[in-house]
Amino acid sequence: MRLSKEDAINLIKNEKLITLGKMALEKKRELHPEKITTFIVDRNINYTNVCWVDCKFCAFYRHKKDKDAYILSFEEIDKKIEELLEIGGTQILFQGGVHPNLKIDYYENLVEHIHKKYPQITIHGFSAPEIDYIAKVSKISIKETLERLKEKGLSSIPGAGAEILSDRVRDIIAPKKISSDKWLKIHKTAHQIGMKTTATMMFGTVETIEEVVEHWDKIRRLQDETGGFRAFIMWSFQPYNTALMKEGIVTTKTSPNRYLRYLAVSRLFLDNFKNIQSSWVTQGSYIGQMALLYGANDLGSTMMEENVVRSAGAQNRMNQDEMIRLIKDVGEIPAKRNTAYEILEVFE
Repeated sequence: MRLSKEDAINLIKNEKLITLGKMALEKKRELHPEKITTFIVDRNINYTNVCWVDCKFCAFYRHKKDKDAYILSFEEIDKKIEELLEIGGTQILFQGGVHPNLKIDYYENLVEHIHKKYPQITIHGFSAPEIDYIAKVSKISIKETLERLKEKGLSSIPGAGAEILSDRVRDIIAPKKISSDKWLKIHKTAHQIGMKTTATMMFGTVETIEEVVEHWDKIRRLQDETGGFRAFIMWSFQPYNTALMKEGIVTTKTSPNRYLRYLAVSRLFLDNFKNIQSSWVTQGSYIGQMALLYGANDLGSTMMEENVVRSAGAQNRMNQDEMIRLIKDVGEIPAKRNTAYEILEVFE
């Protein structure tokens, strides 16, 4: 029987962590009986760090006039992609700040350039807040924005910008950011034009347990309707160098216990999501590995480059060989995948 919101809240608050792990692993085995744990070799390319949204949880963004503000040239992006290809990478996670001046023609030219020059690379890019602002500044609809980018070679969009899908929380940590309904609408529109997306959640700021579960309920409802989410990825807020910490709103990182507790219950609640990703980038490699026993079936990306959470204090790194070793250590079979979760290579 499907878990209700009340069931999920009760499990988070009252169940023993080890019991949650057993329940989540059992659910994972139902969905993935072959005991394969996947990962992807990709690179996170932040094409610009200029952003006007000023999220209080972000230490990465800069304003246009800041000395270290940048927009990468096509040549710089090409170099990053060629370095990725050299290590067998298949995807770029393409995200920037919400730049106040870049319109749809810039993004069309950028996506088309990469897609034509590197057709073997999947472009997984542009968060819902970026899509929303591109549409606004270009005076076109969300649907037209997505259709035009898809036509130029954009394959899918990531779940970034979701944070917690509660407007109470958003008003505190990112008051200029799009509403939770707008985030859901953009992903629904993408699904309707045949574009897959991922769903994400960042916890550890000011949200309640009830708001965490409400977030899951919103994405589960949309997944029931469209089936357009490929995976769910959850990570904990990294507070260092952020306005939330400087203002004393958040004073410390959340514990690994809280991460594993949420992860396990998300695996039980999100019964229509086949794939749940471990967040070793914020948790470290060993909690990332432990997540495979708490419901995650994917170890995520080797992440050749990551700038956003690093700027907030997370310094974790991992390569393909380390991922393979960690997966084998918990008795699972490692497999390299592509963006669509298709297996490219199995490491027995």
